[in-house]
Amino acid sequence: MAKKIAVLVGSLRKESFNRKIANELEKLSSDNLDLEIVEIGNLPLYNEDLDQNPPQEWTDFRSKIKSADGILVVSPEYNRTIPGALKNAVDVGSRPYGSSVWPGKPGGVVTSSVSALGGLAANHHIRQAFVFVDVPLMQQPEAYIGNSSQIWNEDGSCVEKTQEFLKNWIDAYEKWVNKF
Repeated sequence: MAKKIAVLVGSLRKESFNRKIANELEKLSSDNLDLEIVEIGNLPLYNEDLDQNPPQEWTDFRSKIKSADGILVVSPEYNRTIPGALKNAVDVGSRPYGSSVWPGKPGGVVTSSVSALGGLAANHHIRQAFVFVDVPLMQQPEAYIGNSSQIWNEDGSCVEKTQEFLKNWIDAYEKWVNKF
C-alpha cells in the first residue's frame, strides 16, 4: 500500500516554480508514494482565540496532515526565510497545545529560487520549524534548486539534468519514509 505524503507548497502563485517542482516530484515518485498537495493559501492566520471554535479550513487541514504518512515541503525563499503562508500552516497544525498533527511524520524539504542560492536560508528555517514540531527530516541528500526559472523546457517539462536530480531525491525520500 502506498504511503500517503502531504505536500506543502510554500508559494501560493498558481504557476509557481515550486508547484511545478512538486508536480514533477509526484510524476517521478514510485507507486509506493502517493503525493498530494495540501493547499495552505486558504488557512486563516493562526489565532489562539479561535482554538475553541476553529475555522473549518483549520479542521480540514489538520485532518489531512494527521492522515498523512509523511510530509514533503517544496518552497521558495521570501526575504531569506520561510514564506508566511507556510509558517502559518506549521502553526495551525501544531495547535492547540498538546494536539499537534505533525509529530513523527518523516519529512523532506526542497527549496528553490530564481537566484543561484536555491533557497538555502529558507531551507534551514523550514527545517528549524519542523524539527521543533517533531517532524524527523531527511538530512541527505539536500535539495536546493537554483535558477528555478531556467529549469523548464518550452513545453513546460523539466530539463533532464534537474529531472535526474529530482528523481534521485524522491527515491532517497521514499527510503527515508520507509524507515518509519
